[in-house]
Amino acid sequence: MSDSDTPAGTSARLNTGVAHNARVWNYWIGGKDNYEVDQQVGEHVAGMFPIIREIARADRWFLGRAVRYLAEEQGIRQFLDIGTGLPTVDNTHEIAQRIAPESRIVYVDNDPIVLVHARTLLTSTPAGVTDYIDADVHDPDAILERAAGTLDFDQPVAVMMLGILNFVLDVDKARDIARRVMAAMPSGSHLALTHPTFDSDLGGEGQIPAMKFWNENATPPITARSREDIVSFFDGLTLLEPGLVSCSQWRAESGSPLAVPQFGAVAVKP
Repeated sequence: MSDSDTPAGTSARLNTGVAHNARVWNYWIGGKDNYEVDQQVGEHVAGMFPIIREIARADRWFLGRAVRYLAEEQGIRQFLDIGTGLPTVDNTHEIAQRIAPESRIVYVDNDPIVLVHARTLLTSTPAGVTDYIDADVHDPDAILERAAGTLDFDQPVAVMMLGILNFVLDVDKARDIARRVMAAMPSGSHLALTHPTFDSDLGGEGQIPAMKFWNENATPPITARSREDIVSFFDGLTLLEPGLVSCSQWRAESGSPLAVPQFGAVAVKP
């Protein structure tokens, strides 16, 4: 994608000279919405930490399984997807509305290139609603205020926070964001979350030098965390089976897929 391919009206925040997570992630999963700098940084990180492409794909597959589980088995009809990233195939609203056409979905992101592609996200079944808000995970109150225009917070909501709290570098701040968002949700709401780890039992040690390179050459800065820190994001919630596991293995359809150093879980608010 070249500058000339970028639709008019893109926010001045769009900087195509520095690699950005949403675009590099898109590159790792085989997407086309990225620039040369994203490809260069993505290749370098993959050279340092080859499993990163598997992590990216596993995180995306987790999204699909989690949304299907929440819609089919838990009867959720509202989704708040914070840090959605660039649209690919089988986005949250597409999966949910295939199962229940009346589902209402709000996407949240503050990356300008995602905003450019919001028109792709803003498609819905006639019976449902799909909306997009430009907001930052660091400001949960703004997210909640704006999402309330589409979602009914008196009815259960599935909050999706996939690979987003790793961009909140202070663990107490990240924990507070998760707590504040879920505090606004009624009983029966769910939190689906993934997060990279440096824990050695999942082969996460390689995240540390790769993330150091990332933080010196790309944006936004990122961090990995321990199992203990990640499980604390679910404080006050009840983890559903199989608990906090490698996201590639959470309710995996068949076999025993490769464990990747990215935890994933779904929890319910009592």
